[in-house]
Amino acid sequence: MSSDTSRPLRIAHAEAALGYAGQERRILKEMQAMRERGHHVELICRPEAKLVQAAADAGITVHTLRMGGLVNLLRGAPKVARILRKGRFDVLNTHSRIDTLLAGLGARMAGTPLIVRTRHLTNRVNSMLAYTWVPHRITTVSNHVREYLIERGVPADRVETVYSPINLPPPGITSGLREELKLPADAIVVCCVAILRATKGHRELIEALRPLMAQRPQVHLVLVGNGAPLFEQLQALIAEIGLADRIHMLGFRHDVPSILAGSDIFALATQKEASGTVYVEASAAGLPVVGVDVGGVSEMVNDGETGILVPAGDIAKLRAALASLIDDEALRARMGEAGRRMVYGEGKFSLAGLAKRTEQVYQTWLAQRGACGPAAVQQSG
Repeated sequence: MSSDTSRPLRIAHAEAALGYAGQERRILKEMQAMRERGHHVELICRPEAKLVQAAADAGITVHTLRMGGLVNLLRGAPKVARILRKGRFDVLNTHSRIDTLLAGLGARMAGTPLIVRTRHLTNRVNSMLAYTWVPHRITTVSNHVREYLIERGVPADRVETVYSPINLPPPGITSGLREELKLPADAIVVCCVAILRATKGHRELIEALRPLMAQRPQVHLVLVGNGAPLFEQLQALIAEIGLADRIHMLGFRHDVPSILAGSDIFALATQKEASGTVYVEASAAGLPVVGVDVGGVSEMVNDGETGILVPAGDIAKLRAALASLIDDEALRARMGEAGRRMVYGEGKFSLAGLAKRTEQVYQTWLAQRGACGPAAVQQSG
């Protein structure tokens, strides 16, 4: 096999998830970005997955097969092996436990030179089989997740962090948020964008803001995101505390960049977060951020520079952080501008940065394993 690491790679991604949320969106973005760099990409997933249509619409070849359960594992692994052999793929990148076991086994059977597992979540891993035996190497979405896997037994030299990209707001974006909500000219808008789950801390955010809103009539809270049953529960809570005219629940929205552009502060009191790129999206919009120092959030927020981080479960400190930004326009402007510089200056959260970093780790690992694409010799082990 040629040692020319500049040659295009042939990369297959496998994902067993059926939905189309943050993890699946990142997979598609990564595939498109790698294709733009000249690499060949294809996808392996379940026939009923929403990612099938999204990838097909993007012009990506999709292979579908049943996943989950022993029967599908035994039937599916040889099918994946045939796909990988026929396509002479250099890399198989898996993303969830089910596809790692099925597609990873198929890749082992095919002798695919490099099998990579990407860990997107911060949840506890029950079985390390999908991290230690099946893949050759692992990527994570934050150093926090990387350190956790190392603590669980993954060799440090086999796992690297590749940050997820964010959607940069279009130049000159305008917002109709304030007109839509009929807000007064002096309104200070605190915005939270997150799926409605208990761990995202919406109740804690409302609890922290409630006394501040009682003392500062210009403060409004905008909640963007959906999720039952919390949506209805929060609506009832907001009505009960008499803030229905000050706390605005917008549900799912496609115009998040526009909503951020119409806000003054971004706040998310999440109790668990693998990375938290939504903080970076807020920084790209020029907003100071308030967050909780959990998981990989501290890698997304420069505490004291682009925003303020508080300890988990400390409502008093969360309230104080919000108050400091609500009451100090100059501080908001300073942190917002620092956030813009972080995003646009460093580039590590850009789509191009994701592709460049991914290409770098693939090629490094292929070289370590004595294989540089495109695949001409099948390897195993």
